[in-house]
Amino acid sequence: MKDSNNMKCIAGAVMLLGCIASGNAVAQDNSFQAPAKGNYNPSWYIAPSLNGMNPDDKFGTDHRGGGVGLRVGKPIAESWDIQFGTTYSRAHTGESSIRENTLGADALYLFSRGRIRPFLLIGGGAEYDKYDRPGSKGNRYSPYANAGLGVQYSFNNQWGMQADVRYAETFIRGNSLGFDRAHGSIATLAVTYAFDKPAAPAPVVRAAPAQAEPVVQPVVVVVQAAPATPVAPPRFERHTLSSTELFSFDSAELRSAQPKLDEISDVLTRDATITNVNIIGYTDRLGSEKYNQKLSQRRADAVKTYMTNKGIDGKRLTATGRGESNPVVECSEKGRSALIKCLEPNRRVEVEQIVIERRVP
Repeated sequence: MKDSNNMKCIAGAVMLLGCIASGNAVAQDNSFQAPAKGNYNPSWYIAPSLNGMNPDDKFGTDHRGGGVGLRVGKPIAESWDIQFGTTYSRAHTGESSIRENTLGADALYLFSRGRIRPFLLIGGGAEYDKYDRPGSKGNRYSPYANAGLGVQYSFNNQWGMQADVRYAETFIRGNSLGFDRAHGSIATLAVTYAFDKPAAPAPVVRAAPAQAEPVVQPVVVVVQAAPATPVAPPRFERHTLSSTELFSFDSAELRSAQPKLDEISDVLTRDATITNVNIIGYTDRLGSEKYNQKLSQRRADAVKTYMTNKGIDGKRLTATGRGESNPVVECSEKGRSALIKCLEPNRRVEVEQIVIERRVP
C-alpha cells in the first residue's frame, strides 16, 4: 500500500510538470529554431516519465502494469544522445505480483535535430525484480539489455516531450524460478527540459547585385586632434557632412556656402602645428569600380582646394580617393532607395590627424 501511494504521488508530480511544460510551450511555441547542421544545443536535459510495463508471464502475471521514471540526457554529436536513468514499475494478477526497478544507460541515434526527432535506442544496465507468486517468491539483481524506438518533440528550445517503446531481455542469475531469462517491454512518455538555451545564430548578410548607375555620394568629415598636454581626458565633437550639403548630384563641385568647412579651415588657421592632414574619399559599391575611384578622388580634391582657398598651406593637406574599399556596412535591402540609404555610411570623406575638435568642459 505504501509503494502504491508513493507511485501515485510521483505520477502526480510528473503530470503537473507536464501541464506546466505544455502551458509554457503554448506561450512560446514560435520560439523554437531548428539548429544549423553541427550547431545543436549541447545542454544536459532532464526527463521525468510515466511508464507502461508488460512483464514476462513467467513471473505469474499476465496483466500490464505502470510506473514512473527519471532520465538525464545529453547530446554528444549531431545524431547521438546519451541518457542515464531509473524506472520503477509494478504489475499483479490475482495472487501474483512483480515489482521491477532498473538503473541503466541508453544510446539514442536521432534521424533529425528539427522539431520532430525520431530515434532508435540501445542500452543496458542492472535490474532488480521482486516477485511473489503462489509457491515461490523472492528477489534478484540481474543484468539486462534493451533496444527500441521513439520520437522527441520540441515545443521550444528548452521544453519538449519524448515517447518511446523498448524491448528488454533480462539475464536472471541463480534462482528457483525454473528459467534463466525473462523478456518484457516498457512504453515511456516523458517531459523534457534542457537546462541551457542554444546560442543565437549569427545573422547572414547577403550582398545585393551591383548597379552601374552612379548615385549621390554623401561626404563624412571625420575630425580628430589630440590637445597638447591635456590635464584630463577631453570630450570632442565629430562633424559629419552629407553629400546634399557639399555637392550636387553626380558632381564634385562644392556648393557655394560651406559653413562647416569654414569652421574646419578656421581651426587649421589658428593652429599651424597641425600638419600632414589626410583627406580620404570613399564611395559605396554601387556603380563601376573605375567610376567610384575617380569620383572619390575628385571629391577629396574639392575639399582640399576649398581649404587652400581659405589660406591653408596645401603642403599640409593630402587628398586621396580610395573608391569603394574599406566599407563600413554591408547591406542586403531589395529596393533601390532602401539600399542607397543603407549604404550611406560607406560614402564619406575622412579628414585624418585633426580637426574639428572642440574641447568640451
